[in-house]
Amino acid sequence: MIRFEVSAEDLLHSRFALSPLFELDGLLRALTGLSDRALPGAWAARLAPELRALRAGTELDAVLALQSHRGGTAFVAPPPRGLAQTIEDDLAAVRATPPEVARDGIERALAVRPAGARARAVLERPDAVAVLAATLETAWRTLLAPDWPRLRAICERDVLHRAGRLSHGGWEAALRDLHPRVRWRGGGIELLGMGVTETIPLGGQGLLLIPSVFVWPGIAAHNEHPWPYALIYPARGISALWEASPSAGPGALTPLIGRTRTRILLALAEPAGTTQLARALGVAPGTVGDHLAVLRRAGLLERSRAGRAVLYRRTPLGDALARTP
Repeated sequence: MIRFEVSAEDLLHSRFALSPLFELDGLLRALTGLSDRALPGAWAARLAPELRALRAGTELDAVLALQSHRGGTAFVAPPPRGLAQTIEDDLAAVRATPPEVARDGIERALAVRPAGARARAVLERPDAVAVLAATLETAWRTLLAPDWPRLRAICERDVLHRAGRLSHGGWEAALRDLHPRVRWRGGGIELLGMGVTETIPLGGQGLLLIPSVFVWPGIAAHNEHPWPYALIYPARGISALWEASPSAGPGALTPLIGRTRTRILLALAEPAGTTQLARALGVAPGTVGDHLAVLRRAGLLERSRAGRAVLYRRTPLGDALARTP
């Protein structure tokens, strides 16, 4: 169990954040068998040729050598600063890693999981950090960038949900259903089943809470100096994506309300805002807003505020129509 000791000052500085590079780390784990959960078949099949090409034509095996089933080297997936984090921000943080920190992380990783000759040669180079950052950038563009708007929208919807809980019931409410292995007890946040026993005072810097697509069904933590402390947890609604459950088809609904409105209605299995829907569906925010207004006037949606955000959710009538075969 890892226990983060939380003071009043820590609560003031705790915040939600998103990490594109951590998601790439999780995707690579899933594709290479280092994760507890394999990607859905169609998704894995689509990316398998790209992964083979990357391993043959880039130094991706050196990146993979820094990962293991239990964890990975922090500097190749550093904690983010906030919700607006971009892949460019993440890669800049990797490139800024102090040489002594990078060398320590590489040596510890190789002690756990020996690397092949080519990967080890890369990791022993003086410019290893620059090579790893360039490889991560190529892997991002190839494997994850096309899906990122949709996946980011899922994570943002989770943050909106928890921000609403936070505003009404404080941190205890925001953490209540974060994960079965996460609990608030006696002034601390406890992560159960982590394979280690450690108590960590946050020391007034707070805790980053990072929703993730690829950590499901487990949780993860950044708990090593000099990195900010972070808890990574599965975003709400992601289990349906991982389980590859067939989504409801348009059926007779599209001729009734139109293709885009049907997609919006089906996407609102979980409450979401206009921006998140636009990203998930690849439709302009203004267009989404117009369709939301029509669906709301028809009694299929309702809206409510969560902090400064406006969330849309299906009404019982909207739920019934979304289940139309």
